[in-house]
Amino acid sequence: MITEMLAPPPRSNSQTNLLRPIGAYSLHGLAVAGDRLIALDSARGYLLSIDLNSENTSILNPDRVAQFEGATGLGIWEDTIWFTKEDSVYFCTPTDFTPQHFVTLPYTANGIAVWESTLYVTCQKAGYIFIYNRATARLITQFYSPGIGVEHIAVRGEELWVSDDIEQTVYCLERATGQMLFSVLTPFENPTGLAFQTNPQTGKDSLYVAYAGEEAYIRDDPNANPPHQLEYRDRTFIHRLQFHYNQEGHYALSNGFLIEMSYVEELLPLEAVHLQNVQWRIALPSETPRQKVRQISAVGLPFTEEIVDGQRIAVFKFDNLKPDERHLFGWKALVEVYGIKYRLTPRDLEKVPDLSPEFQQRYLVDDDELAMDTDIIRNAAIEAIGTETNLLRKAYRIRNYVYDKLSYGIKPHIDPPDVALERGVGSCGEYVGILLALFRLNGIACRTIGRYKCPQQADKLGVPLYPDYNHVWLEFYVPGFGWLPMESNPDDVIDRGPYPSRFFMGLAWYHVEIGKGISFEKLKTDTTPESGEEISIGELAINHIRFTILEELEVGN
Repeated sequence: MITEMLAPPPRSNSQTNLLRPIGAYSLHGLAVAGDRLIALDSARGYLLSIDLNSENTSILNPDRVAQFEGATGLGIWEDTIWFTKEDSVYFCTPTDFTPQHFVTLPYTANGIAVWESTLYVTCQKAGYIFIYNRATARLITQFYSPGIGVEHIAVRGEELWVSDDIEQTVYCLERATGQMLFSVLTPFENPTGLAFQTNPQTGKDSLYVAYAGEEAYIRDDPNANPPHQLEYRDRTFIHRLQFHYNQEGHYALSNGFLIEMSYVEELLPLEAVHLQNVQWRIALPSETPRQKVRQISAVGLPFTEEIVDGQRIAVFKFDNLKPDERHLFGWKALVEVYGIKYRLTPRDLEKVPDLSPEFQQRYLVDDDELAMDTDIIRNAAIEAIGTETNLLRKAYRIRNYVYDKLSYGIKPHIDPPDVALERGVGSCGEYVGILLALFRLNGIACRTIGRYKCPQQADKLGVPLYPDYNHVWLEFYVPGFGWLPMESNPDDVIDRGPYPSRFFMGLAWYHVEIGKGISFEKLKTDTTPESGEEISIGELAINHIRFTILEELEVGN
């Protein structure tokens, strides 16, 4: 009996943004050939041809895989395939995959792109993009690399596009000068290749990005006791990076997701307490350039809504809370979230207006036990900026100074900035406290923001996700422009630097902004405890936080 071989069916629209080629282990380098993506699997040495519609995958170099093992960059121009391996650049043809040497770099060559008579090669250790003449192998010039990690590169017309695995960023540069135009955050970590594919019917470009890394999973081993064990496996895939550059607003948005977030308190006091005339106030998600609130509804009990400093707050009211009462109350929000990255340079801020008296009184003061009057904090504020006067450079230097002085560690409570700085270890809240103190002492208005991050699993749609911890970061103010976001500790990933700048003036899609510059949760009551201390929310209730990613949203290119 002969079975007819049928082509794989097309994938649904909900799948077209994410490709998981079967048999791929570590994709590094990406190129386009017609309506197919060509990907380089560095672990196996495979050149993979991937159909965008069906995800059907085939190996183009079945008898030449050894020559491509360990290769990282990939570029295609006309009838020639170019790739990088170790410190050299090679080329071959699609009919004969025997590598031919082109040029050797001083250090490891990472990514490669080809445009007409020019080759572009990235080199992390050198910190440059090297540009060669394709016919003579002569070095024409070199540009500074925009990030600090391993970078891959693609060309689109007069633009160079560069991905950086540590920065979790794709940069758009002028091809002639290497000047950065804007950058976008990728929705996943460790981008390892990128390529533009043009739809022949619409003429619209789609930017595909490869990712490679490891993921933890629970392995079921019947021979072990207990049978479930934590293991790690390769994780690699290709995803369509969507973006929109708002030149007037100096920012770029990237891949958006519609998420449902629930924040619910379960009233379960540790000790019997009787409270009267209670107002339980919980901040609601904010409206920002990267976050849109579609809908908010009450969970368990109804609430009234108030506006404080432009921020929405849910207010739950109880005439009496008896010791044996139990309640569930909170809110559920349907929120659009996007990645955002602002593009401002020190030159843009050479002449900024003075900070208004209102902002000075509100955002330059010690209003949250910031220890701004202690010697250690005052000396740190001076040491952090040196002789710098530019607002943006001061902010950047303060961030780097704090990263030099602190290492990340979680503690059961938050210490004041002077204690945390002297200890040298801090949680995200302690990073924020020190940053706030140093910013304000240097005349930069700033405020806290948070409160949770959606678990970073954008490929798990419709699955309830539960964050392990809350999280806070901050915003600093540029007179005449507005508020700019800055993460607290996630960019502190390299001992003594250089530090990535992905979350300096940027936030990923999974940050949910709630209660800008105000308390996230407060309790007001007429009851005064015998101890005279304030009533702790943590001793009265258990919070339940849940995220569900419902769908990926379109972003206009």
